Order: sequence, then structure tokens, then C-alpha cells
Amino acid sequence: MIEKHMSSQFDAELGSISNRVLEMGGLVESQVAQSIYALVHFSGETATQVLKQEERVNQMEVEIDRDLSAIIARRQPTARDLRLLIAIAKAIANLERVGDEAARIARTVQRALAHGVPSQLRLPVGDLQFEADLAMAQLRKALDAFARLDVNRALEVLKLDDQIDQEFEGLLRKLITYMMEDPRTISSSIDLVFVAKAIERIGDHAKNLAEATIYIVKGTDVRHSPLDAVEDAIR
Repeated sequence: MIEKHMSSQFDAELGSISNRVLEMGGLVESQVAQSIYALVHFSGETATQVLKQEERVNQMEVEIDRDLSAIIARRQPTARDLRLLIAIAKAIANLERVGDEAARIARTVQRALAHGVPSQLRLPVGDLQFEADLAMAQLRKALDAFARLDVNRALEVLKLDDQIDQEFEGLLRKLITYMMEDPRTISSSIDLVFVAKAIERIGDHAKNLAEATIYIVKGTDVRHSPLDAVEDAIR
């Protein structure tokens, strides 16, 4: 009876910490959406809100990480439970980095507003919006896979990762063309290169989260593995 009580208590702790990871994921998802809104509409107010949220995201990472360490020390979990805790540690690190990328975009908006928004900066924003929509969809899908421990959903994230990379490369070529044709666009184009790279990294972190989900369920580390090897691993 005591062992059953201990097991139920442990399950409750795991459930609680998993829910907090999803809460952190929702906050980060909102942060990314707001940063893109701030960029598209050059909203200084929204950019400021993104940076305020960064403080909360960082605080949540520290709190969850602290509680993970306490659970591992107290419960000494093994097998799938230990994999879950390790994967959660990786997940919150990736979510915190997504928040960092959103904050980087917000700071770009603030800098542009502080120096006066050049007309050239507005030109490829639609392309950035499309890339961002892809990255946010990937993040949402990765969080859903993590919540449901759905390896097939996680696999979908891995399969679509190249699409964001292709969008980044296409936008980079377009910005290089702008800079070659009109040197006055160099400064603003460089800013947008960094924004595009931040969005591409958000997609990378979503991919990492999907890989963590597969690790929890299957116990296999699929990082840096080709897609056919990942598909074999989840069968």
C-alpha cells in the first residue's frame, strides 16, 4: 500500500511538471506570435510586451529545472520515468531559446523604431510572415506531440523542418539582391537577415522538442538521424 501511494504521488509530480512545461510552451508560442506582429506592424508596445514575457519564460525555466533536480534526487527514477525527466530538461531549454529568438526579433523592432523605420525594411516582411507562420505551426505541432506523447505527430515535425530552411534560404537570396541593387538597403536588410535566422532557429527548436518526444516514448536518441532511420525507430 505504501509503494502504491509513493507511485501515485510520483505520477502526480510527473503530471504536474509536464503541465508546467506545456504552460511554458503556450507562453513562448504567444511570445513568438507577438514578436512577429510587432515586426509586421512596427508596434513598439507589442515589442515591449514580448521582452516582459521573456522574464517570465526565464523564470519558469529556472523553476522547472530546480524541481526536476529535486525529483531526480528524491525519487531516483529509472527507465521511462527517467527518460521523461531528461526530455523535459531538454524541452524547457529549447523553449527558453525560442523565447530568446522572439526577444531578438522584438529588439530589432525597437531598434528600427528608435532610428526611424526605413521604407526598405517593409519590403520583404510578407516573406518573413510566411516563414514565421511555418515555424509557429511547427512549434504548435511539436508541443501537441509532447503533450500526447504522439511519435507520429513528432515525426511530422521532422519531415517539415526542411521547408523552413528553404524559406530562409530564399529570403536570404532576396535580401542579398536588395543590397546589391541598392546599398541604402544594407543596414535594414541585415536586420531582416537576423530576424529570418531567428525564425529559422525557432523551427530548429521545435524539431528538437519533437525528437525529445520520440526519446521519451521509444528510448531512442534520433538526433542527427536521417528520416528513414527515425521512421524505423518509431515502428
